[in-house]
Amino acid sequence: MAEFVTEREQRATQLPPGRSEPLDGSEAAVILERVRASVDPELRTAVASLPGSMRRIARYHFGWEHADGTPADGDAGKAIRPALVLAAADALGGPAARTAAVRAAAAVELVHNFTLLHDDVMDRDTSRRHRPTAWTVFGDADAILAGDALQALALRLLAEDPHPASAAAAARLADCVLELCAGQHADTALEGRAPDEVALDEVLAMAEAKTGALLGCACALGALYAGAGAAEVAALDGFGRQAGLAFQLIDDVIGIWGDPRRTGKPAGADLAARKKSLPVVAALTSGTPAAADLAELYAKPHVRADADEIARTALAVERAGGRDWAQAEAADRMARAMQELARAVPDPEAAAGLLALAEFVTRRSR
Repeated sequence: MAEFVTEREQRATQLPPGRSEPLDGSEAAVILERVRASVDPELRTAVASLPGSMRRIARYHFGWEHADGTPADGDAGKAIRPALVLAAADALGGPAARTAAVRAAAAVELVHNFTLLHDDVMDRDTSRRHRPTAWTVFGDADAILAGDALQALALRLLAEDPHPASAAAAARLADCVLELCAGQHADTALEGRAPDEVALDEVLAMAEAKTGALLGCACALGALYAGAGAAEVAALDGFGRQAGLAFQLIDDVIGIWGDPRRTGKPAGADLAARKKSLPVVAALTSGTPAAADLAELYAKPHVRADADEIARTALAVERAGGRDWAQAEAADRMARAMQELARAVPDPEAAAGLLALAEFVTRRSR
């Protein structure tokens, strides 16, 4: 899918005064590459400590091994969440704080991948990162258990970390997992309700719990490892949450209109499964004639839809304003994120890494 950031979105994500040149994807790419280089060894060491059966599934999920256990050079993900941990630590405490927070960054990435393993089972997604999902290869039970193991590893990393902020970080990450579970439960419950029984506000709240909470937690952990005060920690949590909502909004748009060759997922999979994503619910609640058409399509039983029906459903979402609303809402959420960031890190140069990552999530196309 082509880049879809509108002029309004560009204005909403403009940099604060003091930054003379706009950020671009290359700056974020450098940050993400550096994060992978520093965090991956910690991740691999943690995963290596798992029992053999769980270790094999985790290594497959991360793209380090093929299903038969032979080495692979797969895609382990974009590392946005650990990057936020390290960028937040750097913004408030400099390079020393960033180095100290590597274990916390790995813990956040382990929790993120725990949620992916479980979500794939619950959503019956068959592909992730351009390869079959773990449950399709190893079965539901083994994929769920591997996810549980990654969550335990995350908390163990923090429990064994001698850094003075580790206890507070562990408690915060545990609270975040509870919020993630509540958000996933809300998401699952929404799927059992009729299209006209779902309100946009509750879907936004669900998305904040499912996606925004972990990005906020990542930023907060970085602040804790930098020795920041409560106000700065709270502001960075708010920054991450708002950026996370923007991320989810764009992810939902990509889930409907993205190119499978770039996303690694089938086109329109969420529509085929009748997922009540943010663009869909915005369209359903728009009061337009296209909303009625979409509601009729969504009222059909959950069967495997053909390509023509998926295309009709995507067109109905677009005609009812779901795509435009999601892109505009993403821009508004990023504007709020920038306000929170300015509260915590007033110096734009110190916040450069966080700014680059924030712009990356609003301009991504896969």
